[in-house]
Amino acid sequence: MHAWMGREETASFVPKIFNVSKPVKDQHNPLPERTVPGVMARLLGRTAKMEQDYQVRLAEVHADNAEIDQRYEASILEWETQRAKYEADQAKAEEAEIVRIAQSNQKIRDLRKAWHDGDADTVVQYVAAIMKLSDHPPPLAPRVELQYDGAMKLLVIDYRLPLPSDMPITKTVRYNVTSGEFSTTSISQKDAKILYDSTCYQACLRTIRDTFRGDKPRNIDTIAFNGNVEALNAATGRKSTETIMSVLVGRDAVEKIDFNNVDPQACFKSLKGVSASSLSGLAAVVPVITFNKADKRFIKAEEVELVEDGSVNLAAMGWEEFEHLVRQVFEREFASRGGEVKITQSSADGGVDAIAFDPDPITGGKIIIQAKRYTRSVGVSAVRDLYGTAQSEGASKGILVTTADFGPDAYKFVQGKPITLLNGGHLLHLLEKHGMRARIDIAQARKELGLSGKTSRKVPHKGDT
Repeated sequence: MHAWMGREETASFVPKIFNVSKPVKDQHNPLPERTVPGVMARLLGRTAKMEQDYQVRLAEVHADNAEIDQRYEASILEWETQRAKYEADQAKAEEAEIVRIAQSNQKIRDLRKAWHDGDADTVVQYVAAIMKLSDHPPPLAPRVELQYDGAMKLLVIDYRLPLPSDMPITKTVRYNVTSGEFSTTSISQKDAKILYDSTCYQACLRTIRDTFRGDKPRNIDTIAFNGNVEALNAATGRKSTETIMSVLVGRDAVEKIDFNNVDPQACFKSLKGVSASSLSGLAAVVPVITFNKADKRFIKAEEVELVEDGSVNLAAMGWEEFEHLVRQVFEREFASRGGEVKITQSSADGGVDAIAFDPDPITGGKIIIQAKRYTRSVGVSAVRDLYGTAQSEGASKGILVTTADFGPDAYKFVQGKPITLLNGGHLLHLLEKHGMRARIDIAQARKELGLSGKTSRKVPHKGDT
């Protein structure tokens, strides 16, 4: 079983020790001895008084012993109550542990089945996990975007390579006893370039090798590896991401390679890899395969400006402007992790208002976004439609945003599904998070949109209800 999935557990509940000792009964006080009256006592008439004193002492001892018995019985009752509670708690804990193990093991079995069945999201999770588990040195800690095509069994890896300036170039370190200072020397520029090139080629080959080796179900037949760098463009003075090495390689070709004895650059070239003669120059090349973010439905995004006092009523906003606003706020949300959001045409869009591309290898992927500028609750049918659209689009997640709220059936339907529902409150919070203020007044919007029995003053749209 691969570590990224986890291991199935067996029921091994170990109860806690009941460390409350059973009470021990105190010993009874001994009964007093009856004093036999002597001759003088009988002559003086003290016999009755002696018997009376004896009976008093006897009664006191019996009372003390009865109290000992009562204390013991009370402590035994308390101990038995504690033990009964302990046994009940342990039984409950054992039952909860059995349920937890069963659920955990079922998740592992589901994940294993999805992996063996070639589920696209699971394959991407696997590759991302394999990279996280690798022991790459810090400059090469994997930062990747992944895309998997199940029909072609093709995995595209966009790998962020380090810059030459990120590489260690220290050659020697010496300590001067007299001055108490350290002095260092660096490798030559030529050796630094050789080191950088070799490191990048090794990162490429190792990533491809490890991915194929771990792919036991053979979900992946071909890997496209694009080695990218983010560097300052001397011509524009701005940072840009460029591909400096790219290769498309099949499993059969990789399995024939003895990676322990190859020259990394020569091996890369033999696999028909594309790169400049020296990678350290950061010369851009055309990738063999890139992410397919092209979609004929995409249109040019428009920026929506909200007045600073937050007086714009989103519920009364034009549907096109509202969709652009939703795209705009999600673009800001995804920007921090390198994602992007595209808005679609208003007609024939298959139920899609925007598509987000989140590069996060674990939680990211293609995300379908629908914007509903509603003035009443969104029913389950709209949510069910989004779920179907997300599946047909091959998306990893769907997000439905509305100015209103969702009915209970809608919330019930999305349980356990990769669908997120954002109502008007959520939308306002998201806007404020990114420095945008607005308000939602459903009643006013219904009046302005002519939804109170009067004729609407605008053309109806799928987002107007």
